[in-house]
Amino acid sequence: MLKDLFTRLWQILRDIPRWFRPGLGIKRWFLFVMVGITLLALGFAVILIDLYRTDSSNPILLTFLSYASLRFIPRIWRAIIFGGIGLGIVGYGIYKLNHSLLQPFIRPGSNVFNQLTDFRRREHGPRIVAIGGGHGLTTLLRGLKTQTGNLTAVVTVADDGGSSGRLRESLGILPPGDIRNCLAALSNDEDLLTQLFQYRFSGSPDLEGHSFGNLFITALADITGSFEEAVVESGRVLSVNGRVLPSTLHDVKLVASMEVPHSINEVRVEGESNIPTTPGRVRRVWLEPDDASAFPPVIKAILNADLIIAGPGSLYTSILPNLLVHDLLSAIQISRAVKIFICNIATQSGETDSFTCHDHVRVLEGHIGGDLFDVILCNDNYEGKIAPSQWVQTDEKTLSDSRTYCADLVDDGHPWRHDSEKLAQVIMDIYNERTGPLSERGV
Repeated sequence: MLKDLFTRLWQILRDIPRWFRPGLGIKRWFLFVMVGITLLALGFAVILIDLYRTDSSNPILLTFLSYASLRFIPRIWRAIIFGGIGLGIVGYGIYKLNHSLLQPFIRPGSNVFNQLTDFRRREHGPRIVAIGGGHGLTTLLRGLKTQTGNLTAVVTVADDGGSSGRLRESLGILPPGDIRNCLAALSNDEDLLTQLFQYRFSGSPDLEGHSFGNLFITALADITGSFEEAVVESGRVLSVNGRVLPSTLHDVKLVASMEVPHSINEVRVEGESNIPTTPGRVRRVWLEPDDASAFPPVIKAILNADLIIAGPGSLYTSILPNLLVHDLLSAIQISRAVKIFICNIATQSGETDSFTCHDHVRVLEGHIGGDLFDVILCNDNYEGKIAPSQWVQTDEKTLSDSRTYCADLVDDGHPWRHDSEKLAQVIMDIYNERTGPLSERGV
């Protein structure tokens, strides 16, 4: 029992210096509390001194005050003893108070100090804008949310398939599917509530295939009167670490010109969901209407960004629909942020069959112009089976591009996907190489 008490006391004393590290926002308030307690102690001391002087004829009171004030030992030692005890009591009290207040918000297996340190680190993290859609973007966001709290996901609204397409067609709402997935990925707690948000109904003809999150966002859009406000409120419900924004609020449609078998003419294919399922090769995609303006907060986020990332994700149906919004693209072009394009690990049937990394970049720059991105991030780990897809290889043309950066980005359990932690760490390494660590930038 006594041993456990001393062990616990030693752990508390050992952790005290950690609370005075720069950047935690603790020292100023600790000093504030100490000044207040000192003034309170001075006031109490004045009362004791006055009491001692006025009642000096009372021997019992004199004896009590003598022992209580430790007058039988030198003054300097009295100051050290009282000061040390007082500092220990104040420090322990503040620690336990913070622990009690923050305990409901502490993740299992963590503690107040680690949680606060992590929060402050992410609070000072770079301002990142991630552009795309689908599972590739959600994988990226899961990794980046551990690196920074200043994260904005820009999501395409050209989706017209599945639950999102049905809601879009019947209610005229922007497709919530990709936005729902990003909100779930950015949630601070991807447990029960997020599972509920991702739950899909089955067994009912009217609800079959709909996800709870899509219906939730749709209902909020009706209650709040705007789709963008519904997304914001959904983020609050899920305790999202960052923001999710639609690239545009216009009802846009993705259209492709395709080379199809047994035809000498290119065929027009309408709808994001129809492009991958139409036999043939995509030649070009565009938005209708082609003059849709970007959502203003997206432009602001891009212009304020330290790092802009496009991909990973479906090249024609997730990444390009965002970049084809003209003023969004213009904002990226004039932004001074570090710009990274993340190439897919595996080819996608119906979109990028047999594509290399160079083919991805060629198609991208053929639609939006060259030299937009500072870094082309490619995977160089080709171990594992990904059939029926193929590896997106870093060919000679890719390696000859000075912008190319290769790394192992594969999820060992699902080798056709990126590993969110590996991807986030490589991105931060690239960013720090380009700009210097946070400590050197005065953060």
